[in-house]
Amino acid sequence: MDEYSSGAYPLVLHAEADPTRLGGTAVCGFSTVGSVGVIATSHLIQTLELSPMGTVMHPEFPAIALIHDSVPKHPVRVYQGDGLGVFTAEIQFPSDNDVYFGETVLEWFTKGGFDRLLVIGGVVSNDLGIKEDSDLWGVSSTQMSRKQLDNAGIQQIQHGIVAGISGYLIAEGERRGLDVTALLAECNPMYPDARAALIAIEGLSELIDREIPVQGLLDDARNIEERVREAFERAQSMALPPPDTDDEDDVPIAAKL
Repeated sequence: MDEYSSGAYPLVLHAEADPTRLGGTAVCGFSTVGSVGVIATSHLIQTLELSPMGTVMHPEFPAIALIHDSVPKHPVRVYQGDGLGVFTAEIQFPSDNDVYFGETVLEWFTKGGFDRLLVIGGVVSNDLGIKEDSDLWGVSSTQMSRKQLDNAGIQQIQHGIVAGISGYLIAEGERRGLDVTALLAECNPMYPDARAALIAIEGLSELIDREIPVQGLLDDARNIEERVREAFERAQSMALPPPDTDDEDDVPIAAKL
């Protein structure tokens, strides 16, 4: 980590940003399995009308602009609202970047004076079919937050491994005495799982005791699932029928010669 003196990527505040508005609960989501984290954070930004605060930039990042409502934006950004800050990364980065991104989130979290950090991500489902009910798992770095998970009815991972940025953040939270909780929704890794993001948002809403509208996310989930069903049905209809073993014409050409 000698390449980056602070171990974190630089966060550049926007000219109109008001740093005095920082604080409260911090939420972060990345483009990992099922895109659960980035879908959830994008929903928070839009639904709660959070204000842009800054952009995370580095020369090694791909030169890319994401267009939202005709407005170009860098892929890694932070937002702030009333008692809620959001860190989002809308493109997927190599796993070599995980520690640097973890350190960037923690630097934003500590310097911003936030009380606790909630990391939203996904965990691969054992059942890769489309289903309306998925499990939500939680892991917290403090005893107080583990009790909050229990009170919210969120299952805690008792034994196992949490990899990637989420794993780094909860482990560093425990080491540094920071309040960090990971909410991991069971998801399908084959497509952007908006329903898993909805389940994570519902768990988040319960933990921060704040109502978050989810109808738009539910509509997105239904639309995505319908497109997946249609694609699956098209694939089935195009599949070749199994060979008829009783047909003499099925004898290999070489055997007929």
